[in-house]
Amino acid sequence: MAPAVSHPGPPCRLHDVETTDPNAEELLARAFEDDRPRLLRVAYTMTGSLVEAEDCVQEAWLRLRGVDDPASIRELGAWLTTTVSRLALDTLTSARARREKYVGTWLPEPLVETPSADPADRITLDESVSMALLVVLERLSPAERTAFVLHDVFGVPFPEVAEVVGRSPAAVRQLASRARRHVQDGRPRTPATEAEQRELVGAFTAACRNGDLPGLIALLDPDVVIRGDGGGKVRTLQHIERGAARVASMVLAAYARMAGPLDTLPTEVNGAPGLLVRDAGGGLGVMAFTVDAGRITAINIVRNPDKLAMVPDLL
Repeated sequence: MAPAVSHPGPPCRLHDVETTDPNAEELLARAFEDDRPRLLRVAYTMTGSLVEAEDCVQEAWLRLRGVDDPASIRELGAWLTTTVSRLALDTLTSARARREKYVGTWLPEPLVETPSADPADRITLDESVSMALLVVLERLSPAERTAFVLHDVFGVPFPEVAEVVGRSPAAVRQLASRARRHVQDGRPRTPATEAEQRELVGAFTAACRNGDLPGLIALLDPDVVIRGDGGGKVRTLQHIERGAARVASMVLAAYARMAGPLDTLPTEVNGAPGLLVRDAGGGLGVMAFTVDAGRITAINIVRNPDKLAMVPDLL
């Protein structure tokens, strides 16, 4: 399945914004805010961190304000995309060293959508920011990830991507091609519809509550993987585990170890049905599921409190 493509949209021109106009900064801010959700999605898909994405977008705004003559920017959307992408690439490159020293498994920061959230404040949640895709993107080099995200996901032409990466358009084409093969190998071949995934998540929750081992195994792909991210701050899986029987047994054992009943709430995690979980001790977790051919192929659990600071308290 091809990634969802989000083109930058019609050019946003600032030729009518005169620097001497007393309302120039207000007009500039309005144009920037109109583009903020898309810029956040670019930076988030590149970095896997909403906090880092926010920082990149804010820095882009500061740089825009520092331009002597904003009216000289021919297309604001393209200028902002390039600026944010360069910042995100720098962030991703420096983050690689930190992630190599990370305690346990590193997972992307989850995006939990609330029904009451202002659409203007949300990143557009679709297949391009799915947890499954973000996990696969972690296997790529920063340059490969940037080339794939900008060209395949956001439709940025290769010459413009080359400016971000600092390589020739031909080299960027090769980067994107290699990345595309990795992504295709790691994504669901027969992804579930939203209704199918919601039903599977509900059945998963019921099987866990009832301690139904055979029922839980039946929901899982034989090669299912489970990952936990606690960042060394809360208890979770120390290693990636595989296999339906093993994963099901581990999940039920974890439920049984809890000091009291779990509070669970079905919610949208990175644009797909998932779960918010709070244990008896008050610890919060987010569970994201990948579904292929009617079975759960991956369960990603984020419990690191640093990555859940922006998750709404719905439980």
